[in-house]
Amino acid sequence: MADKPDKAAKAEAKRARRAASKQRRSQIFEAFKMQRREDKLLIPLMVGCVLLGAALGFLIGLIWGLQWFTLPLGVAVGALAAVSIFGRRVQRTVYTKADGQPGAAGWALDNLRGQWRVTTSIAGTTHLDAVHRVIGLPGVVLVAEGAPHRVKSLLAQEKKRTARVVGNVPIYDVVVGNDEGQVPLSKLHVHLRKLPRNIQRSQMDSLEKRLAALGSRTGTAAMPKGPMPQGAKIRSVQRTVRRR
Repeated sequence: MADKPDKAAKAEAKRARRAASKQRRSQIFEAFKMQRREDKLLIPLMVGCVLLGAALGFLIGLIWGLQWFTLPLGVAVGALAAVSIFGRRVQRTVYTKADGQPGAAGWALDNLRGQWRVTTSIAGTTHLDAVHRVIGLPGVVLVAEGAPHRVKSLLAQEKKRTARVVGNVPIYDVVVGNDEGQVPLSKLHVHLRKLPRNIQRSQMDSLEKRLAALGSRTGTAAMPKGPMPQGAKIRSVQRTVRRR
């Protein structure tokens, strides 16, 4: 009798994996179609990678008389390069469209890979300026987005609040933008990864708990859950925020 629940659970897990795999393939295909419409160089570059890989594999194989063995390997390497190019160009397109939109920095941080603890919109204004908090091995990173003359004071206030709680843990501040002294949205992940490691992984949990006690100085609903669509009416969003 005990085997039946186990078999049912395994079958259900297998169906879930298949559904997740199908969804990922569908998402990749949709991203490919969208990128192909906007990026005329995508197909030529991807095809070129495969052909170049095949040619190199064939030529290298000729040296030892193994060209028909190395040809498939060259095609495989070219296909991997084509997939890499596709991913990079899709990412560049996504960040280009999101750049400058309210909520873009928070969205980028939510997609940050690795051992990072992200809390978005810990402080903000009705103009949709916001400060987000990231905890990682460098310490605490406060990431601001919005109008520079407003986020500067907002960032300074949040840095003071954070300093009272974290003690000697380093606090970094970043303003996302394209002006001098700011970090472009597309380079935000790279900038965070380049910061020096100052604390141990074991310290991150206690640090997160202490900072969570600070709460936030704006409702999380005040910021959109991702970049606002181009053409969205910012004033109507601001009125909604004020009502909340």
